[in-house]
Amino acid sequence: MGDLVLRDDRDGVTTLTINRPDKLNALNVPVFEELDAHIASIETDTDGVGCVVVRGAGRCFSAGHDLGDIAAGEKLPRPNFQPLVIERLANLPQPVISAVHSHCYTGALELALAGDIILASENAKFADTHAKWALTPVWGMSQRLPRRVGKTKAAEMMLTAQTYSGRQAEVMGLANACYADDGFYDAVNAFTKTMLENSWFSLRALKKLLLDTDGLDLTSGLAHEIYKSQGVGPDMRDRIAGFGKK
Repeated sequence: MGDLVLRDDRDGVTTLTINRPDKLNALNVPVFEELDAHIASIETDTDGVGCVVVRGAGRCFSAGHDLGDIAAGEKLPRPNFQPLVIERLANLPQPVISAVHSHCYTGALELALAGDIILASENAKFADTHAKWALTPVWGMSQRLPRRVGKTKAAEMMLTAQTYSGRQAEVMGLANACYADDGFYDAVNAFTKTMLENSWFSLRALKKLLLDTDGLDLTSGLAHEIYKSQGVGPDMRDRIAGFGKK
């Protein structure tokens, strides 16, 4: 494994850090290759990995798709490589949290949107700048952004290429929470710690339920929940017994 995406495992949390701080963590093909390799390792390790945090090294989350790579002509290991990696990240069995500080533009926002939860610092800067560069999205922006913030707000973001702060992102529902810049990652750690106190079985089952029923009408979704959910976890009896002893 190289050093463009760093992996840290601690207390059930696997942190993947995009590590091109000299390039503002711009996303190139080698970054996606390393990210893909990490995801392949994580997706089968549900006993050791309770959740995944994606973040950026240095000054920002990521300035987005490396425009230099686009201009030079990217050499992909297979067609549609980057969106497939983002989809694989989004479909991990474990919950995925995108921890965004400072720049999170365009391709980086598409990567962040793969997270089940987005946590932002106050200095976060979210934008979709496809229109500024005469580009159209192919990494999921037109589908994931409207599902996150609603069609009209997504249209505003995509058509104006405006930048939105962490607080604005929280208000519009793009970010689940916004924290002060000082202590941002302490807040992220506290969030993951609280979440992982719950049943890891349930975290995975709930995520799968949300993914499997996305886009279904109410009747179909309810039927899926009743007949196709994951049921009871192996830790249910111990958890209920422990509650009874309190």
